[in-house]
Amino acid sequence: MIWQIVYRRSPLFWLGFHAILGVLSTVTPWLLIVWFYFVLVTSLPRLITKTDGSFVPLLFIIAYITSFELLARMSITSPYIPYELGKYIFFLLLTFGILKGFRRGLLGWAMLLLLLPSAFFDFAGETTFKSIVFDLVGPINVALAVVFFRGQELKRDDFIPAMRLLLYPLISVLAFTIIKTPDLEKVEFTLGANFDTAGGFGTNQVSTALGLGAFLVFLFWYNRWALTGFMWLDILLFILFVFRGLLTFSRGGMIGGAFGVIVLMAFQVRPVAESFYKLKPVKTVFATLSILLVMAFTFIYADKITEGKLALRYQGETPGTLAGRKEKTLNVITSNRIQIASDDLQLWKKYPVFGSGVGSSRYLRERTEGFLSHIEFSRLLSEHGVLGLFYIFLLLAVGYNIYRARKQVPYGGILASLYVIALFTTFHAAMRTYISPLLFGFSMLAIAYPDSMVDEGQT
Repeated sequence: MIWQIVYRRSPLFWLGFHAILGVLSTVTPWLLIVWFYFVLVTSLPRLITKTDGSFVPLLFIIAYITSFELLARMSITSPYIPYELGKYIFFLLLTFGILKGFRRGLLGWAMLLLLLPSAFFDFAGETTFKSIVFDLVGPINVALAVVFFRGQELKRDDFIPAMRLLLYPLISVLAFTIIKTPDLEKVEFTLGANFDTAGGFGTNQVSTALGLGAFLVFLFWYNRWALTGFMWLDILLFILFVFRGLLTFSRGGMIGGAFGVIVLMAFQVRPVAESFYKLKPVKTVFATLSILLVMAFTFIYADKITEGKLALRYQGETPGTLAGRKEKTLNVITSNRIQIASDDLQLWKKYPVFGSGVGSSRYLRERTEGFLSHIEFSRLLSEHGVLGLFYIFLLLAVGYNIYRARKQVPYGGILASLYVIALFTTFHAAMRTYISPLLFGFSMLAIAYPDSMVDEGQT
């Protein structure tokens, strides 16, 4: 079935299909459950029978199936579709691919080994197998993604459909959010995250998905890849993602998407016959001004609906700071994330070599006991010690190589922007969603143009 989604009917048809799927998921989870397993069951045989050595079918299934994680949570499909679908199915599909021989990223094995020791002890005496899985599978998936994705060559004509497959389930999330949100005139906006405008679900996760959706729509528009087939509809879709993401009042996801757009416009260059690259400043300036105007007007309109509270939220204001009872510090602006990270560093100081053990930091912090880490790097240091530091260095080294190679590889700017979104997401949602591991993986692909395009200097 995955091939029908990729190659049969127009992208506009599938955008409409997934919008309807999102709408119907607000009424019953069963249609989503049936569709999910229908696609999975009808697509898996191709992986087993295909013998030409191509990893494209598996890549398509990973991109599409994993991206249903949030919609499955929002429509309450558990236990039929597991609550943390993204973690488990991403792990299983990557493992399958690695066993089939797709394992060029040897650096990922080192990252995996660095994670394992701290899973075998717990200085808090409180962790369970469930909590270990909750914290550990995310970074394990990143390590496996390095093994599976790094250096795998993918044709441009397969990369673009893979990006569409990432987007389609996010269209469903957008439609679900729109339908489940009450009349905006009846929504009470405060200076905190708003669950009503997130479709009644976790604002951080919804904002992250909508921010990624906005980036992907911009990616298609900026590169003139076929999406809806109409420029005005592409822009409208982008506005809807931005507008609904802003109204969640959860800032991380939208800032991450904005960073991705900025990196894309700053780094993406165009291929020509021999040098492969040549900047087109007129188009870049026009695109930059256009997108900035669209985002500015969308923000102004959303701020007007919220009676000015949206702007205050992005300024880091709280009821306490506005009343003068609380100083506006970086910790206040980041909703206590800095304090949690600081306490994680104190734990690292106490347990420097192997850390306090996977899943234990929430029980050992003095000032933020019981809170989950939102910054993955601080959790790696507190729970994995020096081994976690080495893991961070290796992950950053991968990003540095992507940055250095951005002018020498096709679509290097796109790969860099995917890495930036993945990295930024770890600073507000740790690695608890599918987005960081999946985008880290995609950022390590080697995109190849058809020979005809290189010869003609086309995009």
